[in-house]
Amino acid sequence: MSAENDCLNAVLGRIPYAYFLGMRAELHGDEMTAILPFSELLIGNPVLPAIHGGVLGAFMEMTALAQLSVSQGLVRQPKPIDVTVEYLRSGKPRTTYARATIKRLGRRIANVQVEAWQDTRAAPIAALHGHFLIAPKDD
Repeated sequence: MSAENDCLNAVLGRIPYAYFLGMRAELHGDEMTAILPFSELLIGNPVLPAIHGGVLGAFMEMTALAQLSVSQGLVRQPKPIDVTVEYLRSGKPRTTYARATIKRLGRRIANVQVEAWQDTRAAPIAALHGHFLIAPKDD
């Protein structure tokens, strides 16, 4: 197991909600894919059924935090400054995936975008855009 995978597991291990949801992530080269396995606990609307929007938002936020921590080797977990979530389609009762892209990284602030999908990455079910406060390695 690589140092990046160890760091990724440590980041997710520090987030109790990630553990509760069963969230995990895989690293392939420099790309991290977050995985949210389906569980009945995730259903917000049993009539459709659809995954709860708060679960999707939290999943994408944790994906951004993990991506920042792993790619930048951060000692302290980043803190959200602002987060905007766009719900594009209903999350069906199946496994959901997400990938984060760091759009801009400054000394203190990171701009991150995340897309979540189920069947195909070309058809995202939700997107997140956020700014996160980061602490440089030397602080």
